[in-house]
Amino acid sequence: MVALIAKLSLTLLGDSLPAIRFLPAVAGAALVLLAGLMARELGGQRFAQGLTALCVFLAPGFFATDVFFSMNAFEPLFWMGSACLLIRILNTGNQKLWIWIGVLCGLGLENKHSMLIFGSGMVAGLLLTPERRVFRQKWIWIGGAIAALLFLPNVLWNIQHHFPFLELQANIRRNGRNVDLNLLSFLGQEALAMLPLAVPVWLAGLWYLLAGRGKPYRALGWAWLFTAAVVILANPRIYYLFPAFPLLFAAGSVQWEMWTMRLRWPRLVYAGLMLVLAAVLAPFAVPVLSVETYIRYSEALHFAPPRIENNHLGPLPQLYADQFGWDEMAATVGRAFNNLPPEVRAKTAIFGQNYGQAGAIDFFGPKYGLPKAISGHKTYFLWGPRGYSGDSMIVLGDRQEVLERLFDHVEKVEHVEHPYSMPYQQFDVFYCRGIRTPLPELWPQLKRWN
Repeated sequence: MVALIAKLSLTLLGDSLPAIRFLPAVAGAALVLLAGLMARELGGQRFAQGLTALCVFLAPGFFATDVFFSMNAFEPLFWMGSACLLIRILNTGNQKLWIWIGVLCGLGLENKHSMLIFGSGMVAGLLLTPERRVFRQKWIWIGGAIAALLFLPNVLWNIQHHFPFLELQANIRRNGRNVDLNLLSFLGQEALAMLPLAVPVWLAGLWYLLAGRGKPYRALGWAWLFTAAVVILANPRIYYLFPAFPLLFAAGSVQWEMWTMRLRWPRLVYAGLMLVLAAVLAPFAVPVLSVETYIRYSEALHFAPPRIENNHLGPLPQLYADQFGWDEMAATVGRAFNNLPPEVRAKTAIFGQNYGQAGAIDFFGPKYGLPKAISGHKTYFLWGPRGYSGDSMIVLGDRQEVLERLFDHVEKVEHVEHPYSMPYQQFDVFYCRGIRTPLPELWPQLKRWN
């Protein structure tokens, strides 16, 4: 689904940086409104709705995911849209709303497989409460069938390619790419990402749903705990749990509204403190400062965003550093490519070591006269060598001794470097001729599914 949204964005808005960031920003704004709506459905008045919206709006984690284009910007809308509809069902008894939950879950699964975690959590929550009676009616089954039907193309694709999603997850666990967090570290980073001053709100949300006056919505409390448990046990990145927090913000705001009914000024002071802390943390989530100013700011506070991967870092944290160097890389490769005779260029493949390198060539390359790249990484592997024989190749980021085992002639022609990019994206560029095994035959050995 994210590819379809990207195609729509590029067609309607173009490929400028503001255009690319526009739809994720809209998704973030929609989440703020949806969270306030959930608070209203849970019985919250003006303060509860406002506090919920403020918590979502100020969370550094949502700032970070809503500033660039990926499925993570749209994921919370599917999770919380389903939760909001379930609250509506519990309030009104309108079982036909399961049809729309099925639509949201199906589209959410096409956006990101993690929708299955929260969807399973809602099922588990219903089974653990008296609301299990909904399974005696047809509408929840119709909704489930709709979700399955919408997800079916994705399932068939996975079957066709021997479940690459599961292969990817297994390889990530095996190679230790992600930072390994214990329970306390994980919860601490979640608290930081959702704004430390908002911790009392989402803790109150758990209380409200599981032990407080939110008894009619207890299924959602269990759904949240189920989701959190699966995410923690799977040991993924901390942002996997982000989409579930607006539910707790909504429930917690309702609880705090009841606790502070006569405390107008403390409410305003607390909201003001949240704004101040969010402003302090904002530069670590979104690029509101110049790079040089950000580095000085980070050093002055002796703080940097927690790592999500075990990679060597340069002067910037990974999510920030990953936004630099791609155009310059394509320009460097363009110089190497355009130095070749025209008759050689026509048959020369550009090989990237990962989808980032190959994707940068595909996106920025046309203005430098570059063809589409090839790569053995992830889905690029499935797209194959694009008809190239391998007799003439520009290879990004490999080692000369490795390439000399594959080609008769290997020459270093360029070096890619940027002061702010990730260190592993600074590499040599080689021109290789005379491949010893034709590229179509060698292709299965080039697969990198990690």
